[in-house]
Amino acid sequence: MRKILGCFVIVLMSFSAMAEHHDAENVDLHAAIKAFDHAYANNDVEKYFSFYADDATVYFSGARVDLAAYHDTWSALMEEGGGVELNQMSDLQLQVLPSGNVAVATSFIDNRTRSADGTTATTRAFETDVWQKIDGKWQIISLHYSEISAAE
Repeated sequence: MRKILGCFVIVLMSFSAMAEHHDAENVDLHAAIKAFDHAYANNDVEKYFSFYADDATVYFSGARVDLAAYHDTWSALMEEGGGVELNQMSDLQLQVLPSGNVAVATSFIDNRTRSADGTTATTRAFETDVWQKIDGKWQIISLHYSEISAAE
């Protein structure tokens, strides 16, 4: 019985060491996710869009959005006095593919956006981001943002 318990402890210790190793490997990915979220929450349009790959696909509320048009829309909103007042991420789950160069991040988002006329819209959403390390930099190749209805 002691041998079995001893083996069990060794296995658990090795899982813990592997988890710590993966966290250390993904420091740059976590930093990119945090910087992306921070840029959006702080209305830093150019920094926010710098995290998207040139050919990224973006979906909002069930529709594919052209990335260039999305950039133009956000730029215009900022120029007109609108912007993000709150963008809080919670329950971030991260899965890194074995290659180490592709990851899927899922989270809940609580958002409040102010339009140019000063009215605000508050939403809760589920977001999935697919990140790929391109030329040494983590970039979003696909983002899917779905609002959650109050009934859910």
